[in-house]
Amino acid sequence: MTIKIGDRLPEGTLSEFIESETEGCSLGPNTFNVSELAQNKKIAIFGLPGAFTPTCSAQHVPGYVMLADGLKAKGVDEIWCVSVNDAFVMGAWGRDQKSTGTVRMMADGNAAFSKALGLDADFSKFGMGIRSQRYSMLVENGVVKQLNVEAPGKFDVSNAETLLAQVS
Repeated sequence: MTIKIGDRLPEGTLSEFIESETEGCSLGPNTFNVSELAQNKKIAIFGLPGAFTPTCSAQHVPGYVMLADGLKAKGVDEIWCVSVNDAFVMGAWGRDQKSTGTVRMMADGNAAFSKALGLDADFSKFGMGIRSQRYSMLVENGVVKQLNVEAPGKFDVSNAETLLAQVS
């Protein structure tokens, strides 16, 4: 069953490659509990099929990097990019996209979180296995306030411009 507006984010974890060691976060991959991370925050989350793929690299991530200040001006505390890749790949992709410190590149290595959202997709015919659908959502204190899920092969409603217009 697909998550919908008004639903609470499912329990689960996501991993992030941490570039600089801080208190509570060691250098390298760190695993975070989604419900704890979302507590008392407004978060723009966008999911996509894969790191270093054409639309994801040329449009999806750059749009959120470019409009991050606009989202933050509307009260968004964090921006997450969720993809079914490992934390090492997401870290490298974040460096490549110059998103470090702007968009948290969150790895859903086994697609468990994407499956829990009901937003997984089978890309086996492309040799990519189970991935995430392309989507965006606004989450406040763990509850979905906006949700935009793309039709297969499309990039019309999950872009940063659409989500920015929906944030109040």
